[in-house]
Amino acid sequence: MDFDSYPEWNPFVREISGNPAVGAQLNVRLQNPGGKAMAFTPIVTSAESPNRFSWLGKLGFKGAFDGHHRFDVESTGNGTVLFTQREEFSGAFVPILWRMVNGKTRAGFEAMNAALKKRVENR
Repeated sequence: MDFDSYPEWNPFVREISGNPAVGAQLNVRLQNPGGKAMAFTPIVTSAESPNRFSWLGKLGFKGAFDGHHRFDVESTGNGTVLFTQREEFSGAFVPILWRMVNGKTRAGFEAMNAALKKRVENR
């Protein structure tokens, strides 16, 4: 959850602040590779450190375009872990915004995954 260090290594989630506790609001700034920054204020929906963390972000009003993002860390039993993140979208504007989310946002999270892998392996 080391939010303060995100700007040092994370090419996509450039800033994140707030209390990582269920019900708390976060301040998040994303920046897609080669794109403009986007700020939003998701609500933490689970905080089971160090294994699971999730939030629900909304664009506009609830039900317009909601994204539930989840980060999971699982032990593989051999001294390594498997990191998985997933996002599920719902709402009336999903058909309209899907192309953008599936392209640029996916690329951003893939860049984040690669940077996290490098950071962990270099420790």
